[in-house]
Amino acid sequence: MSSTVKKSAAAMVGEAKARIENLPPGRVAEEVASGVLLVDIREADERAKNGVISGAVHAPRGMLEFYADPTSPYHRPEFEPARRIILHCASGGRSALATDTLVSLGYERVAHLDGGLKAWKEEGLPVQEI
Repeated sequence: MSSTVKKSAAAMVGEAKARIENLPPGRVAEEVASGVLLVDIREADERAKNGVISGAVHAPRGMLEFYADPTSPYHRPEFEPARRIILHCASGGRSALATDTLVSLGYERVAHLDGGLKAWKEEGLPVQEI
């Protein structure tokens, strides 16, 4: 059995970023102030270690599709296909892939924080400890 990877994770992220809306931290901050849904897809231990963006809803990457699918028993009401939603992770890779996945589920107004929480912090934007 061959263990050759046909496509790298970095290539998959690059392809996803070419298909989705990539937002810089300042733009995300503006949209969050106007009431969009910001979704933090990092794991609980990452959030505890590195803090959170105030108001972000936690939806770990492994559950996102189930929370976002209205036919799923795990669907969460804040996930509405017509709602403006911005996803973020630690550095932007997982959120790019997750945003692309939401588009596949029929979400049309989704974007991600390019550079993730790391870029947010580098811009001097506020982070809450939890």
